[in-house]
Parts: sequence; structure tokens; C-alpha cells
Amino acid sequence: MAVDYSKLSILIVEDDNFTRGLIRKVLKEIGVRSIAESSNGKDGLMEVVRTRPDIVFCDIHMAPMNGKQFLQGVRGIKVKDVDKTPVIFLTGDADLSTVRFAKEHNVNGYLVKPISLAKLRDSIDAVVSSNTGMTQWLT
Repeated sequence: MAVDYSKLSILIVEDDNFTRGLIRKVLKEIGVRSIAESSNGKDGLMEVVRTRPDIVFCDIHMAPMNGKQFLQGVRGIKVKDVDKTPVIFLTGDADLSTVRFAKEHNVNGYLVKPISLAKLRDSIDAVVSSNTGMTQWLT
């Protein structure tokens, strides 16, 4: 089964303008039409509640709220199903403690920068195929 990317809504939480634009470009190339963006974790958390994205791509190293705090915030939200929003970390950091934190807090994917179209697509496919609540995006 294939993922119908055109039906997905994605939020990019990334403080670097160039990287955020690159991710947006790659998402559009694979067919994603609904893309929201935030330049930091604090705004990203509000955007998750406002837009209810299907998947969030989130940088780890940001201020004033970093990706780890963002993930904890999403998992702690008391809004139905928002706490289960799939989050995929984006980072240049392959540090073992960061990877361990990601696993302990139920991150849904981990992409080490620089990202590629294939890696991004594979991470979306993995989230959609492993999440029983996302079968409507399979064709």
C-alpha cells in the first residue's frame, strides 16, 4: 500500500529559515499540500493545538523551547488525541542521550540532517503504516 501524501497535513517546527524552507520544498515535491510552519517550539506547540497536524517534523536544538520540551509538551497536552500526534525529530545530533530521550518519550521518527527526499518520505511512510489511526492515508 502507498501513502497518499496529498491528504496529509504536516507541521514543520524548525528555527533555521533555510532548513525549514528546504523541508517544505521536499514535502511539496512528494505531494504534501497542507504544510504549516513554526520557527520555535513554543509557537509550534500552539500550532499543534490550532491546526491538528497529522505529523510534526521538529528540530531538537531551538530556543526558547527546544524539541525535547516541545515533545514533552505535545505528549502532555490534555486535548483529545493531540497528545498522540506523531512527532519526527530532525537534528544534526546523533548523540546517544538524545536518541535515548526520543525513545523514552515516544518520538515517532528520528532524521539526522541533512535530510533527503527519500529519508523524509520513508519516515512519513513508517509513521503512517505503523499507526492504525492513519489508514485513511493509504491507497
